[in-house]
Amino acid sequence: MILLYHNHNKTTKVISKSNEILPFDKNATIAAVLIDLAIQNPQSKIVWCHENYQNFLNLEAIDTIFHHDKMMFSYNPNEQSFLGKKMGYIDESPFLNINQNVTYPTWQMSSLVGVIHAAVLLEIKNKIKPDADFDYYLNSIAKVCMPLGLLCYSEPKLVLENNVVTTVKPSNFTLFKFVKQHYRTRWVFLLFLNLMIYEFKFPVLASFYSLFFKNRNNNTIKLDDIKVNSSLKDVIDFENIDVIIPTIGRKKYLYDVLIDLSNQTILPKNVIIVEQNPDVTSVSELDYITGEKWPFEIKHTFTHRTGACNARNVALSQVKSEWVFLNDDDNRFGPELLKDVLFNLQKFGIKTLSTSYIQPHETKINTLINQSPMFGSGNSFIKSSIFTKVKFNDKFEFGYGEDSDFGMQIRNQGYDILYFPNPEILHLKAPMGGFRTKPQLAWSDDEIKPKPSPTIMLYKLLHQTKEQRNGYRAIFFFKYYKNQSIKNPFKYFSNFNKEWKQSTYWANRLLNNS
Repeated sequence: MILLYHNHNKTTKVISKSNEILPFDKNATIAAVLIDLAIQNPQSKIVWCHENYQNFLNLEAIDTIFHHDKMMFSYNPNEQSFLGKKMGYIDESPFLNINQNVTYPTWQMSSLVGVIHAAVLLEIKNKIKPDADFDYYLNSIAKVCMPLGLLCYSEPKLVLENNVVTTVKPSNFTLFKFVKQHYRTRWVFLLFLNLMIYEFKFPVLASFYSLFFKNRNNNTIKLDDIKVNSSLKDVIDFENIDVIIPTIGRKKYLYDVLIDLSNQTILPKNVIIVEQNPDVTSVSELDYITGEKWPFEIKHTFTHRTGACNARNVALSQVKSEWVFLNDDDNRFGPELLKDVLFNLQKFGIKTLSTSYIQPHETKINTLINQSPMFGSGNSFIKSSIFTKVKFNDKFEFGYGEDSDFGMQIRNQGYDILYFPNPEILHLKAPMGGFRTKPQLAWSDDEIKPKPSPTIMLYKLLHQTKEQRNGYRAIFFFKYYKNQSIKNPFKYFSNFNKEWKQSTYWANRLLNNS
C-alpha cells in the first residue's frame, strides 16, 4: 500500500504503509504522481489523502473494505459534492443522491480520501488525461470506468472522524466541461435549459466553452484482465437458498418455472409460492403442487388479496435459507443458474446480484459485470438477512416503481446491486391471467389525470434530489407532448402543469399514508 498526501493543489508527501518516505516529482500534478506511483508499484493499492485528514485516515479499514482489485473508494463528509447538486438536472441515476452514512455505490469521487488499485491506473494511464484538478480526474475515472466494471463507492469507513474540510465549489465551466466529456452532447443543452428555467441563470460562455472538449467515454479501456477474487472469508452454503414466486393466473407458465428449478444442479431448499385470486369463491388452481413429486419443499399460500408487493412480502416472511432468489411466474432459465449465481456471490464478496433479464425478442446489450442502476424483483438474488431491514413498499401497489424503490432501500442499507450478464434469465412476459381485475386507484376518477403516475412521483420524492425531479420534469414535458392530443403549446403547458400538480398531490397523499 502506497499513501499519497496532498493539499488540493500539489502532492506534499508520499510514504509506504511502513512509513518509508518515497520520492516523487514535486512539479507534477497530483494525478500524474498517482500514475507514476502505479507504474512503480503495479501490485499495490494507492491511497490518496488530504493532509488535513492524515490523522483521521483509517488504514486498517482499507484492508477489509478493499477486498479485490477492481474497486475504487473515496469519502467526502461535506454535504456538497465536487460537481454540486446541479448534476441532478441531467442525471436521474441512484448514484447521485449519496447516503453518506453507509457504503454507497457512486461515481462521485472525492480528493479528500480514497483508494484505487494500481492495475486500474495502469489501464487508463494513456486513455484518461491526468487533469490538473485532482477532483476532476478522480470523478472522470469513476464515471468512465464504472459502466466498464470498476466498482466505485462512497465509504465512510475510510475516516475515523468526519472533520469537514472546506472544498472549492466548481464553476459552471467545470460542470459543463464534465457533462460534455462524460455524457452525450445533448445533455449540455438540457443542462443549460434547466438552469435557465429553474435557476434563472444563463451560462452561455460555460456551455459554449464545453463544446470544444472531446467525450472521454472510451471503449478501448478493458478492465477484464483485472481478476476478481474477494478476500472476504464468508463461505457460502451452496445448498442454502429459497425461491419466492408470486403468481396470479399463470398455471402453465408457473409449472415450467418449477420444472426449471427441479432441473438445477444445485437444488433450492424451499420454493415459496404466493398464489392470488380476487374471486372470494375461488380455490387454488395449482393442483400439480400436491399432485406431483418435487425435489424441494413447496410452501404454498393462497390469498384473495392481490398485489405483487403484498405477495412478495408474504413470501419473504416465510424464508428460512441464507439466500433468496426473487423469481417470477413466467421465467425460464438453465440448470446451472443457482450454482453460477452463488459462485459469483462468493467470488465478488457481495450480498445482492441481478442477472440479465431479457425478453425473447430482445438482444442483450449490457455484456459487462457492473453496478446496476436498476433492480428487478424477478431476477435478483439477495442475502436473506437484508430482509430484516427492507420490504416491498405497499404504497406502490398496483402502480409503478416498487422495484426501483426496493433497490434504493437496499442501497441505503449499505449494499450494492451488481448486474451479471451471465447466467441469464429469460422473461417471457406471459399474458395476464384471465381473472385479473384492473384495480380502482384513488385517482382513477379525477377530472385532471395525474401525470406522471403518482407512484412514479412518490419514488422521486423518496429517493431523488429536487434537481433530479426538475430535470425529469423538463424531459417528461417534451416527451409527453407527442403522445397526447393537445397540440397548442400554450394550452399544453397549462394542462401539463395541472397534471404534474395533481401527481404531486397524490404522491404526497401516499407518502403521508392518507
